[in-house]
Amino acid sequence: MMRAFTEQKMKRWAEQRWILDAIISSVGMEWDQPRLGYTMFPCGPDAVGDFRTVGMRTKKFNDMHREFAGAARRREAKARSFEEQERFVSARESYFIASLLYSAARWPIFEASDLHIEYNQHMVDCYDKYIEYAPRPIERVEIPFEGGVLPGFLALPHAPKDGEKFPCAIGIDGMDGSKEIMCSMYGDKMLERGMASFVYDGPGQGECPVNGVYVTKDNHMAAAQAVYDWLIEHPAIDKDRLVIFGISFGSFFGLQAAAQLGDKVKGAAVSFVCHEPGCYTIFNMAAPSFKLRFMFMSNHDNEEEFDQFISEFSLNPILDQIKCPVLVQAGQDEELSPIECTDDVVDKLNVPKKLVYYEGERHAIGGGTAAYLGENWYSMLADWCLDRVNDKPAPNENVLINALGQQEVTPY
Repeated sequence: MMRAFTEQKMKRWAEQRWILDAIISSVGMEWDQPRLGYTMFPCGPDAVGDFRTVGMRTKKFNDMHREFAGAARRREAKARSFEEQERFVSARESYFIASLLYSAARWPIFEASDLHIEYNQHMVDCYDKYIEYAPRPIERVEIPFEGGVLPGFLALPHAPKDGEKFPCAIGIDGMDGSKEIMCSMYGDKMLERGMASFVYDGPGQGECPVNGVYVTKDNHMAAAQAVYDWLIEHPAIDKDRLVIFGISFGSFFGLQAAAQLGDKVKGAAVSFVCHEPGCYTIFNMAAPSFKLRFMFMSNHDNEEEFDQFISEFSLNPILDQIKCPVLVQAGQDEELSPIECTDDVVDKLNVPKKLVYYEGERHAIGGGTAAYLGENWYSMLADWCLDRVNDKPAPNENVLINALGQQEVTPY
């Protein structure tokens, strides 16, 4: 639950709060995007009951954190019981699921309150227990940044042999997610392809605003540099075989990271696009939760000051700094960022580029027949990243996946 001041500082949130509760009561908590689906995805099928129960029990916005936290506590209790019985595989699975449930419980609290901090600590503790029993090497990393840290996880496909180094996919999530949902417990798309996975909370994301590290229009570029500088010193990472992938608002931050690192990375793949200069659509026409969340991420209490701040967000000044191939995947009916803004971004890139549109799909690709019948977006992204670290020639093409799942390819 948030303080009244936090809820009142954004005009449209205050005016439409009752409408949001009515929509959640009738439609459910996935009123704006499939948050249950994408948060349970890294957990696998064992978590379906936990997350769907939360969905069934949530009838208004303030129910969300309580129901997620309740489910997390139940899962954590199971994990402890398994641990006491020395059933360590079952324990790690339940600790992982509990961690993601606690992560989801943080999301509806757009302030660094004691409750938010409590949920965050439980999330960290549960993930640490997962790491203890994980089937592969995983380490929690805290990279110094702007007086605080960028927390992340480095997972390796397996324990490296003497002198073995892995290519690495650097994952950047969006504004409503966190690093915890960017690397799956089993069958992770990057790890299964022999790449290490480094996922982190950038400024304003996940744990960062709780710890005083907020987003600005360009500090994700400095964050990417800090991550790169740390990674290339790691004994298990091949510094010459790095790729970036970004999801949702990570499609903005990911291209910023690619511009910062230039030819030091082999490719940048971004999906679920947020490319509109000034971000008017997502913060003024979409669900009011997006704007209130980003005000928290950027440490703004005054809406007029935030509007000025966000008006300066644009990829246009840095697109010519991108030196690696780029993959962009989007729903053709993207509702959070005008699709012509993504067209404009891609047109301005002077590198091999692959633009993929899914016909009829919205921001979170996966709700229509183009995604069901066509090529899975995440598998395509992971294969594209693998090709880049293996130095295969990058495609230069525009692809439409139509409602029948068929690909219509036009070379640039």
